[in-house]
Amino acid sequence: MFIKALRVGLGQLIIFIDFITRPRKLRRSAEEQARIAEEAASLALYQFNACPFCVKTRRAMHRLNLPIALRDAKNDEAHRADLLAGGGKIKVPCLRIEGSGESRWMYESNDIIRYLESRFPQA
Repeated sequence: MFIKALRVGLGQLIIFIDFITRPRKLRRSAEEQARIAEEAASLALYQFNACPFCVKTRRAMHRLNLPIALRDAKNDEAHRADLLAGGGKIKVPCLRIEGSGESRWMYESNDIIRYLESRFPQA
C-alpha cells in the first residue's frame, strides 16, 4: 500500500515538473505545420501518463511540435489490447507507425525520439 502511494506521488511529481519545465515548441509556417500534422496522423504513441520514459518522449514531441495521438495503455483497455496484439508486449513508450498498409511498432524512448527527429527535422 505504501509503495503504491509513493509511486503515485512520484508520478504526479514527474508530471508537475514536466509541466513547469516543458520546452518551447518549434515554430513553423502554417503550411509546413499542416503538412507535419498530416504526416503525424499516421503515428500514435502508446504510453502511461506518469512513466518517466513516456514523459521524455512526449517532451520531444512537444519540442518538435508534433500532433501525435496519445494512447493511454494503462487506463484504456482497448489501447492496452491493441498494444499487446500489435506490438507483442505491454511496454511503453511504444510508437505505432502506419504506412504502406502495415503497422510498425517501435519501443524505447531514445529510438522513438531519434526516429521523430530524423523524420521531422527542425529545419
